[in-house]
Amino acid sequence: MTTEIDEQAPAAPDPLALENQVCYALAVAARNVVALYRPILEPLGLTHPQYLVMLALWEQSPRSVRGLASALSLEPATLSPLLKRLEAAGLLTRSRSASDERMLDVALTEKGRVLRATAETIPPRVAAALDMSVPELQQLRGVLHRVIAATVG
Repeated sequence: MTTEIDEQAPAAPDPLALENQVCYALAVAARNVVALYRPILEPLGLTHPQYLVMLALWEQSPRSVRGLASALSLEPATLSPLLKRLEAAGLLTRSRSASDERMLDVALTEKGRVLRATAETIPPRVAAALDMSVPELQQLRGVLHRVIAATVG
């Protein structure tokens, strides 16, 4: 016997519905955010992966290729073509480490250091494009870092 209440009860959410998947939300959000950066970075002559390299070097320069790859969670072989293009653009140099010939050091050039001042306008422009407040973005970043920490290893 079906009652009126049973007929009006909401259906349980489908655990396999696409919109309920964390992987889907992360993949679409990542793709869309990276696309948002494209026109912002274009006048600087940078792609999004190159921008990430520059961010790491603006934090610390020089850095070893291995240290840079670790900071970016990339394999050194993946990083190498990015570094070659940034070197060709005059933003960084690659040279053998004085302390260990097996290591390759990456350092910003003057042009690379100067670019930082222009790049400082990027985070507020991205926040505005996302229509999110700084506290919201900080909270999101914190959650994403927890996701990263839980999936590394």
